[in-house]
Amino acid sequence: MNSETHSATPPATLTIASRESRLALWQAEHVRCALHKLYPRCDVKILGMTTRGDQILDRTLSKVGGKGLFVKELEAALAEGRADLAVHSLKDVPMELPEGFTLGAILEREDPCDAFVSPHFESLEALPAGSVVGTSSLRREAMIRARFPLLDVRPLRGNLDTRLGKLDRGEYAAIILAAAGLKRLGLEARIRARLEPAQSLPAAGQGALGIEIRADRAELAAWLAPLHDMRTALAVEAERAVSRALGGSCEVPLAAYAEWQGDALHLRGAVSMPDGRRVLRAEESVRAPDLAAALALGQRVSTDLKAQGALEIVAALATSRSGDGPNTAPAGPRS
Repeated sequence: MNSETHSATPPATLTIASRESRLALWQAEHVRCALHKLYPRCDVKILGMTTRGDQILDRTLSKVGGKGLFVKELEAALAEGRADLAVHSLKDVPMELPEGFTLGAILEREDPCDAFVSPHFESLEALPAGSVVGTSSLRREAMIRARFPLLDVRPLRGNLDTRLGKLDRGEYAAIILAAAGLKRLGLEARIRARLEPAQSLPAAGQGALGIEIRADRAELAAWLAPLHDMRTALAVEAERAVSRALGGSCEVPLAAYAEWQGDALHLRGAVSMPDGRRVLRAEESVRAPDLAAALALGQRVSTDLKAQGALEIVAALATSRSGDGPNTAPAGPRS
């Protein structure tokens, strides 16, 4: 369906399924406002929902279902017709969507980087040995352990406000969060230091919002088309291709970040052991890519990482999880 068709037959009502955290609702409202600008007469509602990922705060997500716990209930609302679209932080979306679902649009990316947040210290380098640093992801844990082995890295679960509250109560000397979430909620002042990709390579899709719809809703895909940012989409599809090829999830310390350098897309990938003692890196570029070229770029980077032994790390972590061994570490996609 082309843009003329969707403009000729604008939607009368649309319902957005969203998690009920403050950040998730901000993201849903952001999409609602964008839809209102496109279709002023459309009644756009937000259906707030609590997911299993929001409810389970005392266990490692890798043990109870991983990233999919944050989207399953929203997908059920789409399947049952209670909602038309669901808004996700793209890094929370599993690399393989269930049959019958697709990403209808990927919005322009916010800051993709990690952020250092602390009431008393300016940077990770300024933290004294033994300082407690909180993070919800194995990727960030591996980064910290690789660069700062004398810091005490501990799990940090809960939504953004909960985690900031734990920091402010003194349970942690510092925490690492996604810069995008802080900026979206007007909390940019809490960022003491922005961790550049060279310091902490972001997760696949970090900073980008994805709109999930049912694959059979062609008219909805056409209505959403003006919200789709092609440069962001090509970058995150390359990143997700790396993660997909390596079985990436919150269970694996895997990073993938693509950025535009003129008309070239440059992709970096990394796979680590949680203790940071082994880190594999690869990078490639492609000029003026279409979707196929972006996906091929991701495949080349993942192939390079596999040649270095990435699948051995993935297998070792799977064995560790099944045996509850020392490399099992709490993780979660939210930040």
